[in-house]
Amino acid sequence: MATVYLSAKLPTIATKLLDQAGLDYEVYDGDGLITKEELLKHVGDCQVLITPLSTQVDQDVIDAAPQLKLIANFGAGFNNIDTKYARTKGIDVTNTPFVSSTATAEVACGLMIALMRRIVEGDQRMRSIGFDGWAPLFFLGHELAGKTLGIVGLGSIGREVAKRMHAFNMKIIYTQRHQADPAVEAACSAEYVPLDELLKRADVITLHCPLTDETHHMIDADQLKMMKDSAILINCARGPVINEEAVLKALINKDIAGAALDVYEKEPEVDDEYKNLDNVILTPHIGNASVEARDAMGEIVANNAIAALKGDLVKYIVNK
Repeated sequence: MATVYLSAKLPTIATKLLDQAGLDYEVYDGDGLITKEELLKHVGDCQVLITPLSTQVDQDVIDAAPQLKLIANFGAGFNNIDTKYARTKGIDVTNTPFVSSTATAEVACGLMIALMRRIVEGDQRMRSIGFDGWAPLFFLGHELAGKTLGIVGLGSIGREVAKRMHAFNMKIIYTQRHQADPAVEAACSAEYVPLDELLKRADVITLHCPLTDETHHMIDADQLKMMKDSAILINCARGPVINEEAVLKALINKDIAGAALDVYEKEPEVDDEYKNLDNVILTPHIGNASVEARDAMGEIVANNAIAALKGDLVKYIVNK
C-alpha cells in the first residue's frame, strides 16, 4: 500500500508535486465515486489521505488507517469528514479555503442573472417550441439594477459576490453570526441586518454560509414565508442549509418567485418535482469547477501532504 492515497483523480498539478517530492502514492482510478468498501481496502498503511468532498471519511475509515497523520480534503467544506474523531486520533484535517472564492462567486452571480432574466428558460424554449417573434410583453424578466441583494454569510465568497453585484447597481445587505469589520462592509458596500430583516427586504437571497448545527435548515418553511413572493433564492453553499422540501412547496405555491440550486440536501439526488418547474435552475455542484480554482486546490492538498510527511506545519487545519 502507498504512503499517500488519493480517493479520486485530481488535477495533474497535484500528482506532479507528489512526484517531484518523491512520494509513494496511489490514485483511485475506478469508475464513478469510490465506495466505502474500496476506500477501506487502501487506507491500511497510508499516512496521508487526500479526498474530495464526495468521499465520506467516518470512524470506520479512520480506524482502518492506524498510521494516518493527515486527511487533506479537496474542497473548502469538510462536513464529509468526522473531524472531531480524527482529532482524538491525533490526525489533522485540512481543507482548501479561499482559492475557490472567485469561481463560486461567479457561478452565484451567473445564476442570479440567468434566473431573473429567464435565460435558461429561454434557451429551453428555443430548443423546443421556439417563438413567434419579438413582442412588447413577451417573456419578461426583471432587472437586477435597483434590487436588494441579501447575502447570508459575508465570508470570502460572499464578499466577492457583493463586489460584483454592487457593480450591477444592487443594494447589498448581509447577515451572519457576527457583524463584519466596518472596513469589510465599506469595501463591499454592504449593510448588516438580522436574518429576519434580510428575508423580508431582499429581492435576491444568496447563501454562502458553512454547514453547521446552527445553519442546518436555516431556510425552512417559516423563513420562506418571510420572503417576498417576487424574491428568488440561490444556494451555492451546502445543500442542507435549506429544507429542500419546504422550498419546493414554496415554489409550487408561488410563495417565492424562483430558485437556483448548485448543491443538494441528499446530493447528488434531487426531487424530480424540481425538474418540472420553469422557475428553477439546477446545476451539478459546479460552484468552484474552474480550471484555475481546482488547480489551486490541488496545489494545497499536495503541498500539505508533502509537509505532513516531512514533519512540517500544514496549512488550513480545521480541527485544531
